[in-house]
Amino acid sequence: MRDEKYLRLLAKEYPTIKEACSEIINLNAICGLPKGTEYFFSDLHGEYEAFVHLLRSASGIIRIKIKETFDNTLSETEQNQLANLIYEPEKVLSQMKKNGEHLDDWKKITIYRLVELCKVVSSKYTRSKVRKKMPQEFAYILDELLHVNYSESNKKIYYSEIIHTILEIDAADDFIAQLCYLIQSLSVDSLHIIGDIFDRGPRPDIIMDEIINFHNVDIQWGNHDISWMGAAAGNEVLIANVVRLGISYNNFDGLEDGYGINLRALSMFAAHEYKDDPCDLFQPKILDENQYDLVDPNLAAKMHKAITIIQFKLAGQLIERHPEYNMDDRNVLKFIDYKKGTIRIDGIDYKLLDTYFPTINPENPLELTKGEEELMKTLVASFQHSETLHRHIRFLHSHGSSYKCVNSNLLFHGCIPMNEKGQFEELKVGNKKYSGKVLMEYLNEQVHNSYFLEEDSEERKNAVDFMWYLWCGAISPMFGKSKLAAFEHYFVEEKEAHKEILNPYYSLSEQEEICNQIFKEFGLDPDTSHIINGHVPVKIKDGEKPVKANGKLYVIDGGISKAYQSKTGIAGYTLIYNSKYLALAEHRNYMKLEDMGGSYTPEVQVVEFMEKRVMVADTDIGKQLEEQMEDLKALVKAYQDGTLKEKIK
Repeated sequence: MRDEKYLRLLAKEYPTIKEACSEIINLNAICGLPKGTEYFFSDLHGEYEAFVHLLRSASGIIRIKIKETFDNTLSETEQNQLANLIYEPEKVLSQMKKNGEHLDDWKKITIYRLVELCKVVSSKYTRSKVRKKMPQEFAYILDELLHVNYSESNKKIYYSEIIHTILEIDAADDFIAQLCYLIQSLSVDSLHIIGDIFDRGPRPDIIMDEIINFHNVDIQWGNHDISWMGAAAGNEVLIANVVRLGISYNNFDGLEDGYGINLRALSMFAAHEYKDDPCDLFQPKILDENQYDLVDPNLAAKMHKAITIIQFKLAGQLIERHPEYNMDDRNVLKFIDYKKGTIRIDGIDYKLLDTYFPTINPENPLELTKGEEELMKTLVASFQHSETLHRHIRFLHSHGSSYKCVNSNLLFHGCIPMNEKGQFEELKVGNKKYSGKVLMEYLNEQVHNSYFLEEDSEERKNAVDFMWYLWCGAISPMFGKSKLAAFEHYFVEEKEAHKEILNPYYSLSEQEEICNQIFKEFGLDPDTSHIINGHVPVKIKDGEKPVKANGKLYVIDGGISKAYQSKTGIAGYTLIYNSKYLALAEHRNYMKLEDMGGSYTPEVQVVEFMEKRVMVADTDIGKQLEEQMEDLKALVKAYQDGTLKEKIK
């Protein structure tokens, strides 16, 4: 029996039997519709142009829908032009106006075509759901046009007059743009971002704005997201890490223009301390040119080295505060022989490629100089006062987690730590040990504690420090490697010193029985579930495949980041899950639309057909709707047996 108090609350929304029954009918009808299309992205790494295009084009699926709808009536060029318009309506309309091509006849035909395409992409949704996605100012008109039956002669004049009036009052451009945005919105029902929005690419802030404005999205934190979240929470090592990575990829626009991080103090400090140092090992990788913050590469190299040394000092201090992390081997500055110019790693002495350390005291290598201390105070204040950064970080907290179970899919960025025997690896914290699902839940708690607990509390300080462990610790599910060999990559030539050993999960998970073990740990049905993660790029050019363990595991980091495309041989994946199948869209390039004519379509491969079409009733939302219907049926019964009285007006 439903609690009477709960039913009384429900009765406020449905005060009569008629209204309750009407909602039951509505919910039952929704359950009979095909499920919405889910899109999965991973490892975006600041590549905003690629992501925005993929989102607006539904990873090329809109272009495929155009071909299916208009292949017999439109040429390839006309189909490309229509696709281009849908992806960037305001840009295309503006260009046409400049070219003197802003003709009423074209607008009229285009509206009819867009309406026809909108009918196709909205066919699996209820009329009310489509209406909710419509712009308020055009909702009535759009609703009428989407339900046109042109065979009804009595209505032909009515619909023709609607379009004629839109043209007459000069509202066509806005109307066309809103139709395009509606098609975009209807093409992607829900969005799953499986980690690493930040670093390497130029503008993660633009990606975050796009995600925040999307209607239905969830995020599974990657180690690069954790790094930024920890920096926003005040972790000085991660503040230095974020700045170091930004400078190393020449991303001054993202740091300074995107998030308002003041790097002037760092540039002045670096120019002074490293004025006679060419900093050749620290030249930034220039994959993208800055538009607003043009920094000389030689100065950038000095800034890069300065913040790198500070980061290694701060990391060493944090390691000494937390011996329970078992990461003393990463306290690298203490293993340098400053007289010989060597470092000992795993019992082997390696010659350093750079031995100029003007800010390091060999007797106390972890101590910051006064200049470094002042610099860090400036950077910490800059991170504390960035409104845009904290708006984005709060969204990562409210819409993100270490993992998510949705529609029989288990989503996480990196791994579920395991040992070589296939047992879940334990992380010991105090007297407690955490592994598997319990570990992931514990991480959720600690991540939120790092940002939301009282600033001066010991619990928050420990959680803030723990964010660094999640960035690069061996049993961090977001990282999942034996070590982060950043120092070695900078200072040691021998490749064996660079080696980062992946957690056994990455090889074991290619076995179907290991995936089944993980499904059981998370309460999922092994017969129908999938693991979807990223983190480790799939090297297509070397013969690697994204689908593993007989279809149980999908690894969808295909190199959206330019930094990885030479390794993977492609430009990223989108996993698409609609009511009929799971498909992988394999991307090759992201040339500008005006150079492509809207013709870009990825190679879409269906990797698994559903045994029967998946309806809303079969999804997690369907289960929620079923519970709502049961509640409403209990309310109707309460009205019928007199437990509650209807409020009939």
